[in-house]
Amino acid sequence: MILPSKHLFQENSLLSIGAELLKHLNRPKTVSAVWEHARRAVSISYDWFVLALDLLYAIEAIEIHEGLLMRRTAS
Repeated sequence: MILPSKHLFQENSLLSIGAELLKHLNRPKTVSAVWEHARRAVSISYDWFVLALDLLYAIEAIEIHEGLLMRRTAS
């Protein structure tokens, strides 16, 4: 699910979806704005979108500040 496997294509893995989401976070955006971009770029359900955001948050690649998603800067 997180990584591609024999039964899961690379473009459907959460890691690949998360990478696509990070491409759209070049500036802080709302979850709705990121979803609109992701929906056009990748054919996924909202459930997979949320799981990809959860993964990015868990690995500290994104953060939420004042209701906006943004890439986490290296500290």
